[in-house]
Amino acid sequence: MSSSVQRKRIRKSPEARRAEIVETAARVALTEGLECVTLRRIAEELDVRPGLISHYFPSAEELVAEAFATAATGELDALLPADRPDGTPTTYLARYFALSAGEAYDDISRLWTNARHLSRYRPLLRDRVAEQELASDDRLEGLIREGVERGEFRTDDPRTTAIQILVVLDGLGAHANTDRSDRPEAVTRMAITTAERELGLPTGTLDAAPGRSPN
Repeated sequence: MSSSVQRKRIRKSPEARRAEIVETAARVALTEGLECVTLRRIAEELDVRPGLISHYFPSAEELVAEAFATAATGELDALLPADRPDGTPTTYLARYFALSAGEAYDDISRLWTNARHLSRYRPLLRDRVAEQELASDDRLEGLIREGVERGEFRTDDPRTTAIQILVVLDGLGAHANTDRSDRPEAVTRMAITTAERELGLPTGTLDAAPGRSPN
């Protein structure tokens, strides 16, 4: 008798299969770019037929948009959680900047640059980029409002302050493909400096190390 045992094929639910496809597409988008997210490529990654992918996503455009949205949502939840039970608004804002400044953030910075460029020609992706930008604005504004209510921050317009901070972070992130080893400290701290100024915080307040921030 052969000692080999035929592996039983597990039939996944439509929800689980769709989630697997999207997660795989998001990973490819982050590591290689949205242009590499094709029905055939994702089918190869999952070792399935392209027809299975097109069953859930009739066009590559739909999959590209969903891949970007999934990656961007995951980034936002990691950098700035909606639920913040462990720590103060100041601590979470410092954590946000610490994580945004690391090399691990470069992939998502490249993805945002990639998505904004491609969205000029892809309406579905353009809608998702707009949704994710609004989600980032809302999440950071919510943290700032909480800080104002608790007396940690001072600003008359949390929304505008949030957008100012995000615009600076986006500008710095646009250089993810270039050598930044000789960048002056005033430039590397530009987003933090903006936040401290606009929120009435002493210089250095938001320079917390990631290890000292809430998980």
